[in-house]
Amino acid sequence: MSGAVSYYAGLAAEDQVAAHYRRAGARIDGHRWRGRYGGEIDLIGREGDTVIFIEVKRAKTHAWAAERLSVRQMRRICISVEEWLAGHPECANLNVRFDLALVDAQGAIAILENAYHGD
Repeated sequence: MSGAVSYYAGLAAEDQVAAHYRRAGARIDGHRWRGRYGGEIDLIGREGDTVIFIEVKRAKTHAWAAERLSVRQMRRICISVEEWLAGHPECANLNVRFDLALVDAQGAIAILENAYHGD
C-alpha cells in the first residue's frame, strides 16, 4: 500500500472507530492530538467518569493490526497522555483507560479495552 493510500486508510479507520465509540455512548473529545515530544493520540474519548485514550491500528487482520503497536510507540503515547492530562486539570480525578482499536481489511472493528496499563 502506498504512503498516501495508507495515510487515508488510517484516517478512515480512525473515523470508523470514533463512530463506533459514539454509537456505544462515548463522546469523542480529540482526534490526532499531538504532543510536544513526538507522540500522537489517535482518539480521546469520554465515557462517564473515564477518559479513554484510543490507539487505532489497521491491517489485513486484527492480529496483524495488534502486532503493529510497538513498545516504543506506546511509550510515546504515554508521554503524550501525561502531557494532555496536565493541560486538562478538570480530568484530574477521572479514571483513565487505554484502548487499542483494531480495524481489519473488511472494516470490522475489535476493541481491546485496557490494552495497556503502563509501568
